[in-house]
Amino acid sequence: MKKILIALAIFLTTVTANAESKLQKILQSGELRVGTTGDFNPLSIKDPATNTYKGFDIDVTTELAKDMGVKVTYVPTDWKTIVSGITANKYDISTSATITAQRALVAGFTSSYYKYGTVPLILKKNKNKFKTWESLNNKKVTIATTLGTSQEAKAKEFFPKSKLVSIESPARDYQEVLAGRADGHITSSTEAYSLVKTYPELTIVEDGGKNPASLAWLIDPNDQVWINYVNHWIEIKKTSGFFDELLKKYNLKSL
Repeated sequence: MKKILIALAIFLTTVTANAESKLQKILQSGELRVGTTGDFNPLSIKDPATNTYKGFDIDVTTELAKDMGVKVTYVPTDWKTIVSGITANKYDISTSATITAQRALVAGFTSSYYKYGTVPLILKKNKNKFKTWESLNNKKVTIATTLGTSQEAKAKEFFPKSKLVSIESPARDYQEVLAGRADGHITSSTEAYSLVKTYPELTIVEDGGKNPASLAWLIDPNDQVWINYVNHWIEIKKTSGFFDELLKKYNLKSL
């Protein structure tokens, strides 16, 4: 399969020889640059002790680089700059980000490989106080979000009566809940299930997820050759069962 994917990359760059595609530059330099926040458990988590990354997205992008015959380099970014990192050519692709209309105005997205719901997290001791989404929509309630995330905009939509507080990376919204400075926060069902395992004092609000959304990688919207290659690669890997096996490994289930 690796030979097929490399042949596909060479073909795509050959038929557009006059175009300055990232695909051609990556093959020539031997390096795939991946922007990642390292704070999206279990997709991309940075180990500060070793300065290395692990998670679902790390496994996927490592596989992509292997199939291209190049090395992968992870470029640190955060949620408020993850889009501008693409437009400024700081990296060739990002790890998972939610597809939103606002982001799509500036950056491109690959094909999606995962769908999730949005859920609120609260302290378990407050589960009788906050039983529903609507119970959190109250002027006496503080909802924390992480600056630059898609959840920041969703919180304004779901909780117009609440006090909204945006936290800047490397701090995270759920830490405000754990510290008692916020009553709740919203996040993807993907991250939520990991957080309640790591922090048993947290729990998911009982009436479940809303606002289904899709994850994909941010990519240069003007580089159709590079987009085509990555999308072909994703479809090939879906067909081979690669994504299914990885979802099982990380105990993830796409909607």
